[in-house]
Amino acid sequence: MIAMVGFSYQNIQYISNSDQAYVSFSWSLLPPNRNSNAMKMFSENRVATKVTPYEVAESSDVVITMLPSSSSVLDVYTGHNGLLDGGSLLRPWLLIDSSTIDPQTSRKLSLAVSNCVLKEKRVKEEGQQSTDERKLALMGFNQEEIEKLHGLLNILSTDVCSWTQSRNWTTPVMLDAPVSGGTVAAEAGTLTFMVGGREDAYLAAQALLLSMGKNTIYCGEAGNGSAAKICNNLAMAVSMLGVSEAFALGQSLGITAKTLTKIFSSSSASCWSSNSYNPVPGVMEGVPSSRDYKGGFASKLMAKDLSLAVASAQEVGFNCPFTLKAKELYVELCKKDHDSEDFSCVFRHFYSGRDEH
Repeated sequence: MIAMVGFSYQNIQYISNSDQAYVSFSWSLLPPNRNSNAMKMFSENRVATKVTPYEVAESSDVVITMLPSSSSVLDVYTGHNGLLDGGSLLRPWLLIDSSTIDPQTSRKLSLAVSNCVLKEKRVKEEGQQSTDERKLALMGFNQEEIEKLHGLLNILSTDVCSWTQSRNWTTPVMLDAPVSGGTVAAEAGTLTFMVGGREDAYLAAQALLLSMGKNTIYCGEAGNGSAAKICNNLAMAVSMLGVSEAFALGQSLGITAKTLTKIFSSSSASCWSSNSYNPVPGVMEGVPSSRDYKGGFASKLMAKDLSLAVASAQEVGFNCPFTLKAKELYVELCKKDHDSEDFSCVFRHFYSGRDEH
């Protein structure tokens, strides 16, 4: 059993590209804050749910978590009825945290997991697969979908099983594997996973990660995946601020953002913030700026990630003036009730840029 903790049903839809959609519906799932309405929604959409993280751990071989903050992650892993609340014995072989949190918390949890001992794997009883198939049929899956589901889960399970058996694995392993690409990449199945932890565990988990995204990049020891995500989002924020400032200045000087976008894309200013995620309404279709900054990556999440970057920099005595300024701007945006709008809204609300049609 592969379980997910902290995903909303909408995020399940984003993360699952069309080829793997049925896998998501088969996974046990615990939504954020154990909201009863969310639990009902998952059940109505054929997703098995559990009440506590501990219940998830007791019935799962692999657990994937995606939560909004370091404190939420600590609560789910080490809190009352948390994933690790069973003492030193742990059923899951592999725990993957895809939250965006500070590297120190990732390293702390990785150590805690490595200090546990694996429970004996429960052997599938004869006839259990046919029972599982009957349950899936009752849930609305047709035979073709059931066969596809079992096939993929067997591949993923075999990868992890062969790894543990070949290395006489007696302790569980944790990977920090935050994702990048935003909702657009999630919907398209092109997410990138930045992974920290044991390299052999990373190799064993690749098939699972690639069922949800397009790229996986090994970043080194535990916590390095989280560190990479913080650095990525720092650069993304500073880039978006710079591009938005340039577009707004250009408009003030009489140059349209559409013209500047063409120039940037074919010159030294070429970057993702202009080429793929343009912040100026009316310049590019399919991005948040084209739908009044709805959807995408919320400004409050960017403010949170920049706060993580500042805290991590202070932890190692690193001076980061651009990060500090970017954090200040996004915190200010949130205070002005733009917290739920995509972070590219800085073009309109800070630089007073104009829409183009």
